[in-house]
Amino acid sequence: MAKINMLTEVAIRNAKPKEKPCMMPDGNLLYLLVTPTGGKLWRMKYRFKGKQQTLALQKALGGSSAYPEISLKEARQLRNDAKKLLAAGIDPAGTRREEKIAEQEKEAHTFRNIAEEWFAIWRVAKARVTVEHVRSRLDRFILPGLGDMPVATVKAPDVLVVLRPIEAQGLLDTVQRVKTDVSQILEYAIAGGLRELVNPCPALSKILKKNVVKHQAAILEPEKLAELLRAIDGYKGQSNFVQAALRLLPLLFCRPGELITMRWADVDLNCGEWRYIVSKTKKAHLVPLANQAVEILSELTGYRDAGAVFVFPSRSRRGGHMSNMSINRALQAMGYDTQNEITGHGFRRTASTFLNEQGYNYDWIERQLSHGERDKVRDTYNDAKYLKQRKTMMQEWANYMDQLRQIS
Repeated sequence: MAKINMLTEVAIRNAKPKEKPCMMPDGNLLYLLVTPTGGKLWRMKYRFKGKQQTLALQKALGGSSAYPEISLKEARQLRNDAKKLLAAGIDPAGTRREEKIAEQEKEAHTFRNIAEEWFAIWRVAKARVTVEHVRSRLDRFILPGLGDMPVATVKAPDVLVVLRPIEAQGLLDTVQRVKTDVSQILEYAIAGGLRELVNPCPALSKILKKNVVKHQAAILEPEKLAELLRAIDGYKGQSNFVQAALRLLPLLFCRPGELITMRWADVDLNCGEWRYIVSKTKKAHLVPLANQAVEILSELTGYRDAGAVFVFPSRSRRGGHMSNMSINRALQAMGYDTQNEITGHGFRRTASTFLNEQGYNYDWIERQLSHGERDKVRDTYNDAKYLKQRKTMMQEWANYMDQLRQIS
């Protein structure tokens, strides 16, 4: 047998392409394939179970087998590794194929794909608005950060990358809901054998911000809000004005004390606007009125006394406005616990949570809630900021609540 001269770096660099592929042997099964286009590729020729096989030598699955990406020294080491497999009765090419299949399966099992599988199963028999809320959280918060990751590799820091920006906005209710969604998807993956029996989400509660401020009681579930809206529509208590106040409060995002002091002089039914001074910041504020709000206020004009100043007059004090307790008393009369279930002020939290989860612009919502800006100079002239966008948002919110009423 003729002696094979082992390759050198100089010989490899000086190798010129020919009309046909040319093999430059290094000995011991290794050779360099020089292609007509000038490519220089490392190959290993061997026999396994009587059949001739060729293996492209790569440092990583799907990586390059070309020189100089793989040096002569590295090619020899890869050849030696493959020979160890052969000595153990394992086909290196077969191992590579198995690794490729495993990699393809790993790519197919991305968090996005598993999330969609889970969502398709989870949504069955759920109310439409509940499904829409979860879908919105998936698309807005979860999939942009985790979607392309293999579900098997998602760890606590990856979930935190999704949760921290929501937390920074102060949307702590949404943080918990998103964490729950991610947790359910990971549990689904665990049940399907697609990741180890470890769900990092429960442990995150220890490092996420806790809402130490006691919120006003509010309803945050679509089905429960639907029940409340229907209960308000059917309320036949103290007066038409109390029922109208209950119907308006979810539509306006104002504080109850601001609603009961609403003045006819500040309401423009033709333009669909209400202007008033915010009780907390003492700044002018403009509320776009949805068609539904205009309709309710228009109905009240039929009960308006001549010369009446307040939209919601007092029943006991001539010229005064409705008592601050009227709304909560009406909720209690309908069977609601105003300490733990819903309070008049809680409608603001309800609207904020729902709209943020549905993907509306955070600044629009904050402006509609009459939360002041840090820049006091800008804040002074900001009563009409984002007015066009807020008009659309308020109308869509009113339409959404009409849809909720249809949930049985």
